[in-house]
Amino acid sequence: MGHWKLRLFCCFLLFLVLALKILSAADFDPYRILGISKSASQADIKKAYKKLAREWHPDKNKNPGAEDKFIQVSKAYEILSNEEKRSNFDRYGDVGENQGYTQQQQQHHHFHHFHDSFYFDESFFHFPFNSERRDSADEKYLLQFSHYINEVVPDSFRKPYLIKITSDWCFSCIHIEPVWKEVVQELEGLGVGIGVVHAGYERRLAHHLGAHSTPSILGVINGKISFFHNAVLRENLRHFVESLLPGNLVDKINDKNYIRFLSNWQQENKPHVLLFDQMPPVPLIYKLTAFAYKDYLSFGYVDLGKRETEQISTQYNINMYAPTILIFKEHINKPADMVQARGMKKQVIDDFISTNKFLLAARLSNQKLFQELCPVRKSHRQRKYCVVLLTGEGENFHQTYEAFLSFASANTKDTVRFVHAFKERQTELTSALLGGEDKYPDKPSLVVLERRNSAGRIVYKTVAELWVGSEENKFALLDFLDRLRKDPSLLSSETVLGDLNDELAPVFFLRWFYTAMHYWSEAWESLLHNNWREMMPLLSLIFSALFILFGTVIVQAFSDSSDERDSVPSDKQEPSDKETSTETNYSKESTRVPKKGFVEVTELTDVNYVSNLVRLRPGHINVVLIVSSSTKASLLQRFAQEVYTFIGSSTLHFSFLNLEKHREWLEYLLEFAQDAAPIAYQYDVHFFERDYTGYVLALNGHKKYFCLFRAQNTIEEEKVSEEMELSSLSGDSLRKMALGSGAGHIKKKLNKLSLWMERLLEGSLQRFYIPSWPSLD
Repeated sequence: MGHWKLRLFCCFLLFLVLALKILSAADFDPYRILGISKSASQADIKKAYKKLAREWHPDKNKNPGAEDKFIQVSKAYEILSNEEKRSNFDRYGDVGENQGYTQQQQQHHHFHHFHDSFYFDESFFHFPFNSERRDSADEKYLLQFSHYINEVVPDSFRKPYLIKITSDWCFSCIHIEPVWKEVVQELEGLGVGIGVVHAGYERRLAHHLGAHSTPSILGVINGKISFFHNAVLRENLRHFVESLLPGNLVDKINDKNYIRFLSNWQQENKPHVLLFDQMPPVPLIYKLTAFAYKDYLSFGYVDLGKRETEQISTQYNINMYAPTILIFKEHINKPADMVQARGMKKQVIDDFISTNKFLLAARLSNQKLFQELCPVRKSHRQRKYCVVLLTGEGENFHQTYEAFLSFASANTKDTVRFVHAFKERQTELTSALLGGEDKYPDKPSLVVLERRNSAGRIVYKTVAELWVGSEENKFALLDFLDRLRKDPSLLSSETVLGDLNDELAPVFFLRWFYTAMHYWSEAWESLLHNNWREMMPLLSLIFSALFILFGTVIVQAFSDSSDERDSVPSDKQEPSDKETSTETNYSKESTRVPKKGFVEVTELTDVNYVSNLVRLRPGHINVVLIVSSSTKASLLQRFAQEVYTFIGSSTLHFSFLNLEKHREWLEYLLEFAQDAAPIAYQYDVHFFERDYTGYVLALNGHKKYFCLFRAQNTIEEEKVSEEMELSSLSGDSLRKMALGSGAGHIKKKLNKLSLWMERLLEGSLQRFYIPSWPSLD
């Protein structure tokens, strides 16, 4: 009897699940949402999607329901643009979210029951816990693509980020939620950045991060992404964040090495920080602080529980029962500042460290340090004066430097900063401040300056061409500073400084070695943890390259041996014949050298579109110029002049695109640039009249992103902009600006293209990622 009731309950449950599935499929019909029939082709589906996406995009449509409608349109296009998903929907009405994941994951969700041809799918039991009852704790951590690129990635050079990838129909996401909340509460208080990415609404960001399933947890540090592959436990996540940090952030200090550690302040040009505590491992909060301030201070850790630290703890009179932080600057016998508290909080540590970031008389060793020590004045009440000691290196200058340091220690005021620079290392700075001639090259000089703008303009006054550190020098400097606070015009000289020489920059070999190690670690991480289906194209490329390489070597070896057997040197050949043949060969080779200013530019058409862009080799970029029939000749001529110096790079290809033939393709790409870098007046009344000639796109076919160069304003456009200010942006002015200037100023549209190309090769341009390359019809 009990067995019969159990079977009846299972049948009822089956009927209920099938009814829910049918109702959910009936509610969501991708054909009805896109307004197309079931026999529509892929071209019709794409055309309908582009029309509706442009109509309901939240940036253009301000209706309250526009965002939900846009999500439905995107989901419908995702199903119908994939033949496998479309077939599943046509047969079974299946619109499940799990279709986007790998086939292996789908097989894990299926389990057979009653018969081999009939099975339940675990996704039947997925209910929108996250969409309808989304945890409010995750709301403040939600990331968008532009926010991640512009804020999270730059900030990851100061603190690591822990990011969770989730979605609406993710049952496993609910299982890890309690552990995630506990970890977030702990790590965020220590200084770790937290982020949450909703894969259903931020597909572009999830694809950029390489998250192919939910839930996923990853870490971002120094712009590098690392995935978490262990069980979601509090200790595992804590160790994962700790493993993201570099291993050389904090030195272990004891009685044997603390003198050497503190004495490196002059070589490193940094204050040194010591944390005294009884915990054997270095606390995570201290490691995170060391990472955040690694460019300003050096950090060491003293374990008070070890016997080899008794001397240092006794010398500095350390309390054994509370964590203590000491900061040492120019004098290692006495700390410059200290803080001691039980349960040290992050805010206390940050305030303490940030107020002691620099030495009392720091050395100007690079441009960044100069800008921070001597900031540009924001107002007349916030003047910042820098007293610069131009000195030399060695024991001969030690006494004068100590006198300057003692004066700086006794006059620590907010309006004055004391710095010094080595004449031998900063020759341009010395020449500019001493009027181009150093009368005493072997003696220190003293200059007071004030930065006026970020372009390098300063005002200054040479207080002492010969600084010996005497009491007379000190009184003269003190008197000048007192008069300067009342009368800023005492800084009578003015000049423009160039960037300072970076004294601590690594040599070329070390930079190359660090870069190679970085790429090798990324490749190894991808090889170990990435999906093998995604790795197949890379492995296929590697094996193909090896096969071609070895095949070429073998063929060359056989051909060389046959040539040696067949060719017999002729002793009877006259010298004149050799000279004649040599001259002939040289003349033939010389005719192949391209003329100066010649650049091979091909037209991007539907014939070569796949080979020149879609299947472009990894690392190669196609630089495409947008032209029209009337501007083609003049723009191509100027384009060749601007990019001629870059034709030596084997990874750059140059093409041009006819705007009159392929305007729709260009507008499709520019839609993806609207979030991160909005294009002015893109959706105004005269949208289809906008002139894109002179635009340049750098297209990376393999990684699916592009960089954008906008045509420079011509003289007539500048006049139009002035008219716009006077007429408060009237419709005629907008139309004039959109249509551009006359043919006489067409070439000026490519002004500064060479500078843009330099930033492209440096990798500093903003990148706009797209899900796939559109067809060039």
